[in-house]
Amino acid sequence: MHKRLVNHCIIELSLIPDGPILIKSGKEGADPTKPQMEFVETYHTGGRSIYLPGSSLKGAIRAHAERIVRTVGSDSRNDAKLWASNPLKQNEYEYLKNQNLTPPQIYQQSSFTDQIFGSTEIASRLRIEDAYPDKSQPLKIEERNGVAIDRVFGSVAVGPFDYQVCTSGEFRTKIHLKNFCLAQLGLIGLVLRDLNDGWFAIGFAKSRGLGSVKVQYHSATIQYPGCELQDKRIHQFGTQQSWPHTSLLGAGEFLRTENANPYGFPIPDEQQTPIAAEEMAFGFGVQLSWVGDSETGVKDLFMRAVRAWSELVRQGGTACAS
Repeated sequence: MHKRLVNHCIIELSLIPDGPILIKSGKEGADPTKPQMEFVETYHTGGRSIYLPGSSLKGAIRAHAERIVRTVGSDSRNDAKLWASNPLKQNEYEYLKNQNLTPPQIYQQSSFTDQIFGSTEIASRLRIEDAYPDKSQPLKIEERNGVAIDRVFGSVAVGPFDYQVCTSGEFRTKIHLKNFCLAQLGLIGLVLRDLNDGWFAIGFAKSRGLGSVKVQYHSATIQYPGCELQDKRIHQFGTQQSWPHTSLLGAGEFLRTENANPYGFPIPDEQQTPIAAEEMAFGFGVQLSWVGDSETGVKDLFMRAVRAWSELVRQGGTACAS
């Protein structure tokens, strides 16, 4: 399926520390003037800068997405189709030992979360860019001291040690989701809602109060690169398919022709929005754009995608393939 591109979502957002956060580097550096636990750093816009690695953010988002799926669905393959795999249980991947499975069959037998975030056999359809500081919001970096207390004797067990935290500023990033069904986008929306509400945190020492962030949306764009806009309708090239210009479309809508949907995308997969489509750059392709953090902005997009997710749950977790 990744050989084609039928829809693509770009969500631009900021992560704002709601207290101290630390995404620490893997090992202590050689500079004795720096704390023992310091932020990951890289070169960005002409100098060294701390940042939030996209891989770290993706791990936190995936973990909470699996938590949601297990809560409303099932963590057992036999009980329901809606299912989050457990990498520590190798028997849950027994189906991969069947060498005769085709890529669409592997995808359909993969868990819902594997279908979004990927596995050893299927590629991820979600990508998160590294989050770099927004220079308009200066960072506040602090050093703190800590000790580990022996719970039996009440004395110092380890330490003292020092660590670096960021307590103020703003980190800007983008989330990309390609060839998605609306339920998958809805699940990502729920994860970001919970991150903003403090249900889970990111980085080091989450259980000790670090890692809480607020989520601020800047924009979201849904693109249909294989379509054109005519007479207030979205037309798919090479087919007779068309939709109103205010349509939010999942991948299955573009795969209605015979034998075009071996991965089993849900059909129908359409929601209406107050946003009107417009042409993409160079007059080729169609896109819908949501701007801002208000209820009529990016949150409106997520609210409509969550409807598809809710419907999937009510139906008992029909596989959302790609």
